[in-house]
Amino acid sequence: MKYKYKYKNSTADFWQLSMYFIYGSMIGICNTIFTAAMILLAIRIWSDVSSFVRMLLALSIFLFPIFQPLGIYIRARKQAAASREIEISFDDGGIRVKSDQTISDLDWKSIKKVSKKPNMLVIFSTTTRGFILTNKVLGRQNNEFYHYLVSKMNH
Repeated sequence: MKYKYKYKNSTADFWQLSMYFIYGSMIGICNTIFTAAMILLAIRIWSDVSSFVRMLLALSIFLFPIFQPLGIYIRARKQAAASREIEISFDDGGIRVKSDQTISDLDWKSIKKVSKKPNMLVIFSTTTRGFILTNKVLGRQNNEFYHYLVSKMNH
């Protein structure tokens, strides 16, 4: 069985991936608790504080739901601009990645993890680097391809 995809990750792909990992972790839980606590605090003390403190409360409420995703988007835009179109193929022998004039071969043992997110699969070749394959790229092969990856990693 063989799978082959040619794609270039977009700003939205990098942004979504970062948001999945932030809000799917302890950091995301802390961000949510902080925002909820600041909303409750603002409701409780709003009428008793100065305009400066109100401004600080408002900024702290918008920190994680507005400013953090905006900052992540700016970083994702830089990542997308630096990324290149790649052609990646998967077969029983491993993974072959072609980018510009570079060809890399990875065996299945070098794959550390496959992470399935609602709109993408992330194949990690190290703990911090990997390949993002969106559902748009995978098409109808999404579930079949995921099961193929998992079966190859378990051998």
